[in-house]
Amino acid sequence: METPTQIEVGRFRGALQYPPPRGVDSPFVRFWCAVLLYFVAGWCLASAQQQPLARLTLIPPSPVTDKIMLDIRGAVENTGDRARLFTVSLYLDQESSSARVRMQQVQIPAHSSAGIFYRRSTQGWAGRHRVILVAASEQDQLRSEREVQVLPSDVRSTRTIDGAWVGIVHWSEEEGRHWNADIRKLTGDDWREQIRGMHNLGMDTVVIQEVFRNEAYYGTHPMDTEGYHGLAYYPSALYSGRVSMTAHDPIEAILSEADRLNMNVFLGVGAYAWFDFSPGALTWSKQVAAELWKRYSRHPSFYGWYVSAEAYGSLIPDQGEADKMHYRQQVVDFFREFQAYCRRIAPEKPVMLAPNAHGMLKSRDVWPLVLKHVDIVCPFAFHRMPSGDITGEQAAQLWQSMSDKAGAHLWMDMEAFLFDGKALVPRPIDGLIQDMQRFPNFEKILCYQYPGIFNSPGLRVTPGGPSTVVLYNDYRKYLQTLSRAPQTTSP
Repeated sequence: METPTQIEVGRFRGALQYPPPRGVDSPFVRFWCAVLLYFVAGWCLASAQQQPLARLTLIPPSPVTDKIMLDIRGAVENTGDRARLFTVSLYLDQESSSARVRMQQVQIPAHSSAGIFYRRSTQGWAGRHRVILVAASEQDQLRSEREVQVLPSDVRSTRTIDGAWVGIVHWSEEEGRHWNADIRKLTGDDWREQIRGMHNLGMDTVVIQEVFRNEAYYGTHPMDTEGYHGLAYYPSALYSGRVSMTAHDPIEAILSEADRLNMNVFLGVGAYAWFDFSPGALTWSKQVAAELWKRYSRHPSFYGWYVSAEAYGSLIPDQGEADKMHYRQQVVDFFREFQAYCRRIAPEKPVMLAPNAHGMLKSRDVWPLVLKHVDIVCPFAFHRMPSGDITGEQAAQLWQSMSDKAGAHLWMDMEAFLFDGKALVPRPIDGLIQDMQRFPNFEKILCYQYPGIFNSPGLRVTPGGPSTVVLYNDYRKYLQTLSRAPQTTSP
């Protein structure tokens, strides 16, 4: 899709191709007409680039139940060369003084952003609603709007899979043995089909697992002295190495299709190294986040940042107890600095982390310090707690109490797979339904993962084979029992 800037410049270029009026068709006249059009086009391009922007994010995104706290976040970006004063207002359902829930005046420096934040309980708010942001200055009035459907419920969870991870070529050839060869063959159009398949199941939140591949681990790599040698899944200007695959820019394909379908996409800032939150990892993550924002921020589906490094629930590294305190301080420092950096770029975009749920009692006093700087925590593996650990239900409740204390949102990373040796295969639908019923306190349920585990019928390429289509159809039947099956979108 062309941006307005591209359209305007295209019009001026096209004007040069039309025949001039009779009597003025001379090289001299054509030359000066071309010069004039060139400068007018440049002026329009510069003017368009300096138009301020308004954005709005809801955490969690629609649909939600009437048992959660809705986090409304707006941002105004001053793209011009001078500071500007804006009056920024948030409204619920209509633009009127009685419906205004927040208003503030803010002086925004040149090439900077400012945020406005408001939280509202959804209790007693069942139905469809609009959240409206209006930002007014002497020169402009900006507007952004989001719809939210609030479902009546007796629990926080929607008891549906609200989104899924997407690995663009799985990080492990062993785990991805049944599908990695096929995923490498996917074109941009194939990735758009994958996103449509997710949308048709109501999985409208996409988490791109990582934008770089680097099979390294905390404390065992020499990157501080030898540099980073990971491979990108997109055309990065930071590092030239590319993962071997057919699609030139699958991230662009995913975002553009998600734009069309009004979906939400987390970009996975990783991989630097697994479980690594060192100062080197922080510097690298800031550089990648900045490049992703510069390259993809025009997409309305760009929802937030996912930190791909993961973490153990115990917050104890593989190096053991001797390194525990140093490591934990690095984790706290990383998220304090990284969240602050991302908020300077885009104040409304959340930062998410997905740790496992194991060993929580060993770190229950540390996680609240981390969660103060994590907008969304999305733990996994509640259904397979280790022997001697607390139960999955107890772990879920512990995560809830820590998240509430820190003001973080608690989502669930539900495993949609089983192990065939070390390879991942689709988990039968009964296991997914059991998890959705067992753990009702999560605002959102995302699953790991969609490619290679789910596939809609009739695709050109079906990563993972026929069993993935079986799970897709079985989950759709489950949705129909809830009478909330999404409307199918035609390819």
